[in-house]
Amino acid sequence: MPELSKPPTHTAYAFRRMGKKPHQGRWLEVGTGRLDADGKFHTFMDRTPIGGFNGYVFLAPIGSGPPGVEQKPQRPDDDDDSADDHADG
Repeated sequence: MPELSKPPTHTAYAFRRMGKKPHQGRWLEVGTGRLDADGKFHTFMDRTPIGGFNGYVFLAPIGSGPPGVEQKPQRPDDDDDSADDHADG
């Protein structure tokens, strides 16, 4: 029987795909885990994404967050500073 009394050392994240392309989506926190003395992970997933979940789970040390999600390229007409360029003044 697994030993559940030890505190978790990692946070589990799952990537939920949103959109048609495989890299479009976001990381969701799905549980916790810990590394034991033998170098094996024990993970407790208390929730899973509905739809768009391929089964991949990423374990990050508590406080470090999920891996960086690839940013989509910014189009020239979607410039964040464009609102300042058109301001009256």
